Amino acid sequence: MTSSNGPSAAAPVPRAGSLPVAGAPSVTGREGLPDRIWTVPNALSMLRLLGVPLFLWLLLGPEEDGWAVAVLMVSGLSDWLDGKLARWFDQSSKLGALLDPAADRLYIVSTVVALALRDIVPAWMVGLLIGREVVLAIMLLVLRYHGYPPLQVHYLGKAATLLLLYAFPGLLLAHGSGWVATLAEPFAWAFTIWGTALYVLAGLFYVIQVVGIVRTERALAVPGTAR
Repeated sequence: MTSSNGPSAAAPVPRAGSLPVAGAPSVTGREGLPDRIWTVPNALSMLRLLGVPLFLWLLLGPEEDGWAVAVLMVSGLSDWLDGKLARWFDQSSKLGALLDPAADRLYIVSTVVALALRDIVPAWMVGLLIGREVVLAIMLLVLRYHGYPPLQVHYLGKAATLLLLYAFPGLLLAHGSGWVATLAEPFAWAFTIWGTALYVLAGLFYVIQVVGIVRTERALAVPGTAR
């Protein structure tokens, strides 16, 4: 969501030990962050991860939707707070830059699957969101194969995550009864549709970036090609 524990640049990071290439971005992103573990932002990210099984149990076990919404709200607040703390107290770290988007993705995937099991969202939405994560996992393997670290989170991905994490509590409220459900339903579905569209679009941009990196590396590896 906020990409809390790292910078927001979307530039790829050159491989360690590689020669600089004209026009290539400078070494930034996760690889330039310190190897810190015991920080307040990292602790908040870990608590968010531990909240996922609690949220799923509340949603699928006793179906305590009110408490499930509360867990999502606390998760969203901690996601915003760990980013602020990382910047205020200069506690950015490589671990935090990995934990924050991992927690966001885990909440999104687990929530949409749980909502589908409750017949709150359609199956096609589950397919879109999980399919996007599968494609990005493949792109990560491609980057690793060519010696690159993961790319930084795109701003569209942050916006999409924010929309979806607001949409899911709204969908739970809309699934109830009374004036609250009536009021929440149009807003919840608006956030859901826009969030899903932006989430898929951000994934497409990620794929385009990875393909561009691989093509550039292959072109530079062939003698006589443009540099």
